Amino acid sequence: MQTVGSIAHARAVFDVLPRPLGFVPTMGALHSGHVALVRAAREQCSALAASVFVNPLQFGVNEDLARYPRDLEGDKEKLAAAGVDVLFAPDQATMYPDRFSTYVDVGKLGSTYEGAVRPEHFRGVTTVVAKLLHIVQPDVLYLGQKDAQQTAVLRRMITDLEFPVRVAIVPTVREDDGLAMSSRNAYLNPEQRAAAPTLHRALNALLSAVVSGATKEEAIALARAELSPIATPDYFDLVDGATFEPLDAVRAPAFVIGAARFGSTRLLDNLYVS
Repeated sequence: MQTVGSIAHARAVFDVLPRPLGFVPTMGALHSGHVALVRAAREQCSALAASVFVNPLQFGVNEDLARYPRDLEGDKEKLAAAGVDVLFAPDQATMYPDRFSTYVDVGKLGSTYEGAVRPEHFRGVTTVVAKLLHIVQPDVLYLGQKDAQQTAVLRRMITDLEFPVRVAIVPTVREDDGLAMSSRNAYLNPEQRAAAPTLHRALNALLSAVVSGATKEEAIALARAELSPIATPDYFDLVDGATFEPLDAVRAPAFVIGAARFGSTRLLDNLYVS
């Protein structure tokens, strides 16, 4: 695996890779979920690129940018073993030089749920992914389903701005107890880690209830009851799979979504209804 850090070098390398070229953007601290994403891309593409960049634009004030886990050498080993051909690992000055002032905003879709809790988060995500797509010029962008609203936001951006790239969504990878794999799971203490799978169980309770004919309000109440008492729920809802507009009844494609805090660690999860 070749590692490049400058934009000029990256463009020169990516330009001569065989097609189709797949691309997996990450913030590093890679776990088995990332590896599954990379392996899915490897099976479908002639060449595979990945990036590791902890993007400051998607962290709000008092969020965990400074302590976000970083392990570039370990990430390199995992990406190489999973079949990545080229890793783009820029520093902050490369991605956001002095006087950088251009941002991408998808509007209402990025202002609800995660966008309401973290007001500038999706603007940071769309801005960095737009820049990465311009640099890498992939044929297929691979994203994980765990960040469901993020996938919807990026699909909207790609459609609106006519990026010539196909989006492939890879299902969430879970621990044996149902907890969605996430780099932030490392923040959980033993009690919180034991309670964290109740978020997934809460989503299943919500979906089962609405499918059985309960109102959404009744289903959300059941979801909250399923959540561990040590957790603080942020939201539960049933939403359209593309627009993230709330739904009153299941109408595929849709997502059951939820987020909750376990101590100072905020986890999110979803179930896709096809």
